[in-house]
Amino acid sequence: MMESTGGPYLNTAAVTSPVGIARLLQMTLGCATFSLVAHRGGFSAAYGTFCMFVWTFCFAITVFIITCEFTHLHSCLSISWGNFTAAFAMLATLMSVTAAVIYPLYFVQLDCYPIGCEVRDFRIAASVFAGLLFIAYAAEVFLTRAKPGQVTSYMATVSGLLKIVQAFVACIIFGALVNDSQYSKYVATQWCVAVYSFCFVVTVVVVAFSVTGKTAVLWFPFERSVVIYTFVAVLLYMSAAVIWPVFCFDSKYGSPRRPGLCAKGRCPWDSQLVVAIFTYVNLLLYIVDLAYSQRIRFISHL
Repeated sequence: MMESTGGPYLNTAAVTSPVGIARLLQMTLGCATFSLVAHRGGFSAAYGTFCMFVWTFCFAITVFIITCEFTHLHSCLSISWGNFTAAFAMLATLMSVTAAVIYPLYFVQLDCYPIGCEVRDFRIAASVFAGLLFIAYAAEVFLTRAKPGQVTSYMATVSGLLKIVQAFVACIIFGALVNDSQYSKYVATQWCVAVYSFCFVVTVVVVAFSVTGKTAVLWFPFERSVVIYTFVAVLLYMSAAVIWPVFCFDSKYGSPRRPGLCAKGRCPWDSQLVVAIFTYVNLLLYIVDLAYSQRIRFISHL
């Protein structure tokens, strides 16, 4: 006769709680989205490949999270589970909303010609499910975000979530930089690239240490270092926010208006504009991050 000495082997709250239900919806909607595209909707080029990667990647990690929480296997992992799930939910939200915009923009059309009505209907359905998938991930972020006075994981705080957004925005900047932005033309614009790269790397390191739960083993105060880095990042992005527009859009160095002969999708001016816009976006994110980072305390192992 076996006698139970511990709690239940399965954690039913992992699928019955509001967060658990949101994750089940994510899994279902993600599977439906990439299945519709793979079966009949179709995709092509880098944009379509990116969308399929987003849906399959998010589906796989969501299944992994549900499995680990339902079976308590996450307790065997040497990571900060709360930080990991919060960081992934924010990343999946950003990736899924990007795919939900890109796929219908490049692949959905109202006319049946020349793809056929069946393919069109599949693509429209996939776009609808992609939008619902974004809402499901955003719902998890809303449900798991830190409340005032609540003891929770760092990545669930506003500052932690902003770290994910900052890194994601930096990836958009890098994508525009490599798309014939002519950033190597001036030393000043090369400085801006160095700013983007430095801040991206340090932000990723901060997220990595939080997710792995290794902040306590560092020989320096991690909390204070993050605040100091955020302040430095604000200063660096302020310099880039001034330098990049001057050396790209001032008539002395660049062009204040889009050249008329610039090909769509291969225009350096367009890439420079994207970099400028998202430089200001990230500057604002780092300023908000700096304001919030002084009001929280780090907890490594939640």
